[in-house]
Amino acid sequence: MNEPAFRQEAYLCIVMIPLAFFIGQSWVEIALLTGSVMIVLIVELLNTGLESAIDRIGPQWHDLSKRCKDLGSAAVLLSIVLSLGIWLAALAELVRPYLPL
Repeated sequence: MNEPAFRQEAYLCIVMIPLAFFIGQSWVEIALLTGSVMIVLIVELLNTGLESAIDRIGPQWHDLSKRCKDLGSAAVLLSIVLSLGIWLAALAELVRPYLPL
């Protein structure tokens, strides 16, 4: 695959999935951490498929083609925001006992 975004996300996945086993305090947290990373990859693959299908139809500009590509990109962004939120919550839970109150 020649998608630089997918390649970057795959490299992050290689680092983050093993890290999830150290950060997660239960199997549920580990599943959420690893699952959120995998969801980003899945949505990126679907977005790439949409963009490839639109590009296959033709090079001419069309409003519906633009909307399809924009919605695919928005889905990737939302999956990244979701994953980031899950990871930040897990990290906050991990460091909470060490913070003075």
